[in-house]
Amino acid sequence: MSTSDPTPPPSRHEVLLDLERFLPYRISVLSNRVSGNIARVYGERYGMAIPEWRVITILALYPGSSASQVSERTAMDKVAVSRAVARLLERGFIRRETHGDDRRRSMLALSAAGREVYETVAPLVNEMERRLMSVLSEQEQQTLEHLIDRLATAGLPRMAQD
Repeated sequence: MSTSDPTPPPSRHEVLLDLERFLPYRISVLSNRVSGNIARVYGERYGMAIPEWRVITILALYPGSSASQVSERTAMDKVAVSRAVARLLERGFIRRETHGDDRRRSMLALSAAGREVYETVAPLVNEMERRLMSVLSEQEQQTLEHLIDRLATAGLPRMAQD
């Protein structure tokens, strides 16, 4: 809750879910704020939105990916990926090629302009991450990495159990 919010919090007996202590919410808010700060770097320089930058980053790491593969790797909605791909194609940052054997499957790759964007922006966002993480000790950073990996590999499947 913001300190400038004049609305008092509900009494404890009314709270069924303390959203401000609810881990998924807290992670989402932190992610949105971090992504927003990073988005200013490529947004101001290239007029690009978060989904577009994520597509560029995935294609830099995994050239020849399909839009579905980009969606899987980023956990972004297929519609958001499709729109981002369309904008990047239109602006010449990526190119689409059909798969040799299967004409229905298209592969995406960075164009020279897209590679230039990636090579310009990646070091800047790496520096932003470094500054964000600098408030943690080396041990805390390693622990955070380990905990995130554990939540992703073991926690998510357990969470989805009925």
